[in-house]
Amino acid sequence: MKTDKTEILKALAHPVRVSFLEWMREPEQNFCDQAHPLEMGICANQFEKKCGLSQSTVSAHLATLEKAGLLKTNRVGQWAFYSRDEETIATFLKELKSTL
Repeated sequence: MKTDKTEILKALAHPVRVSFLEWMREPEQNFCDQAHPLEMGICANQFEKKCGLSQSTVSAHLATLEKAGLLKTNRVGQWAFYSRDEETIATFLKELKSTL
């Protein structure tokens, strides 16, 4: 699996998106008040609560991370739950280490 390094680096260029990924690394600590099981992923409204940004801004940040391949989305009805794509993240870090 090869990643699009440029797309990922663009996604990581915004501190809010980096924070999202950091928070998702330890969901039990950062999203303990989510009503749905954390195994489903993190509901978008949890990011809104944590960072205080509008729904549309949070959605745009999540879409950028998803487009870069850093997030997986699990849709359940009208809800979207997000989780880190650990395989893509590991591949990206390995490629970056070997090429930069």
